[in-house]
Amino acid sequence: MSGPQATLARFDLPVKGLRQLVELYAETHGLEVWFWEKRAGEWAPMGYTSTPPDSAPGADAVSMTLRNGAEGCVEASPSDKAHAEFLAALFQRMLEDQNEVFAVAGELAESYEEITLLYSISEILGSVISLEEAAGRILAEVTDTLGVKRAALWIHDRENDVLHLVAAVGASGRPGPIPVDDENSITATVFRERRSRILESGDVFPREGQRPDVAHLDSFLSVPVSYTPPQGESRTIGVINLVGRTVDASFSAGDRKLVSAIASQIGAAVENSRLVAESLTQERMVREMELAHDLQLKLLPPTAQFQGDAEVAARCMPAESVGGDFYHLFRLPGRRLGVVIGDVSSHGFSAALIMALTMSAVAIHASEGDPPAEVLRRVHRALIDELETTEMYLTLFYGVIDPAQGTLSFANAGHPHAFLVRPEGTPVRLPTTNPPFGIIDLDNYGEQSIAWQAGKDLLFLFTDGLSDAISTASGEHTLVNLVAARRDQSVDHLISALFDIERPQKDVPSDDRTAVLVRI
Repeated sequence: MSGPQATLARFDLPVKGLRQLVELYAETHGLEVWFWEKRAGEWAPMGYTSTPPDSAPGADAVSMTLRNGAEGCVEASPSDKAHAEFLAALFQRMLEDQNEVFAVAGELAESYEEITLLYSISEILGSVISLEEAAGRILAEVTDTLGVKRAALWIHDRENDVLHLVAAVGASGRPGPIPVDDENSITATVFRERRSRILESGDVFPREGQRPDVAHLDSFLSVPVSYTPPQGESRTIGVINLVGRTVDASFSAGDRKLVSAIASQIGAAVENSRLVAESLTQERMVREMELAHDLQLKLLPPTAQFQGDAEVAARCMPAESVGGDFYHLFRLPGRRLGVVIGDVSSHGFSAALIMALTMSAVAIHASEGDPPAEVLRRVHRALIDELETTEMYLTLFYGVIDPAQGTLSFANAGHPHAFLVRPEGTPVRLPTTNPPFGIIDLDNYGEQSIAWQAGKDLLFLFTDGLSDAISTASGEHTLVNLVAARRDQSVDHLISALFDIERPQKDVPSDDRTAVLVRI
């Protein structure tokens, strides 16, 4: 009986349980039962309860279908077709159940592989920071699980509108980049149409109405990578391509479904990677802006260093981290004091660059003790090329207070907010002597001189950012009146009062704000 058992086992019949059942049935009904299988067109007996006859199955034998479409039949003796029909139906049902078990087991095994793959991908995405490294490991898992010759991940570069190859595993392929509008690229087409494509080996793409391309030598699966934010519409951010199978097979709808699930995971990871990169960039920019802010303020001289020689208070508040307002003070021979205030058009980094260059030039030329007009002329010559290149301009006031001689000499390149407040509270505007730097290339600068009452007069300089921030119709008038009314207070109290009264106007853009007060 080993032969029939081995043959039955080949068809995955539950041999032991089936034999016991047939023997019990035959003994109960006084029967002999044979099972026949057709091999290469010839019937071969596989008896269970006795030695089968040498002849082919008789007319009362009942046919049945074995697994994989093979034929078989059951015969019972004496010729009792009812018994044979019963046993054949029993065998058939057991075979069908067995086939269903194998089919379900196959599906479970396939699903298990897919679930394991998705779980592995989740672990990779959760533990690997680098997108390129994570993509490479994911593609390696995909190629192993699906038996793929090559796998590639393409990510969209929004700035240049091209697809860049982020990672590839397996056989060599196109390195990229691929323009998104390339009508002859299936990768670009899948990205634009947001629809996956399966090509059989030998298929040609593009198809009707487009330039013919070479046929694909291998089967091809291309799936868009999309990301759906918590709020907002889904957007495509890349493409996954699988090329060729290690076995002679095409990609199936099940493969497409699995790769689509993987693409969804990768899409979220790519977006998270982008957000992390943007966050790091923003944090770095914030740190750099804070550093630039600190460095710029350190360029401004501390007013405490003039204590004992003069009463000086100054404050500069950029609209952004850095700005274009500045002030400077210089000790000059003969106990004179040089005072500078400047306002570069606009604000931000460009204005801060001009501001730093101007402060450097002023420090060089003013320290030589030249008259204010000559200092402005030299500073303008040093800045003219940079101002023309950046198409910017700046206002600049430079005054020299000589308490021994009782004079204030100044040159004013278009700076409107310069005042001398007399002891009785009368404000005197210090007029402009020349246009702002960057407007006209001058060879000579004008200069004026006004009487200075040592220890009584107060020099008040500020930029338009401070006056424009006040809610009243005339911010300049408000500021000058405040200083005139409180002229007997310390300059430190006055500078705080000036910045305390500012009220931002909704229709006025924020600007740098600077003020300087000097009594000597």
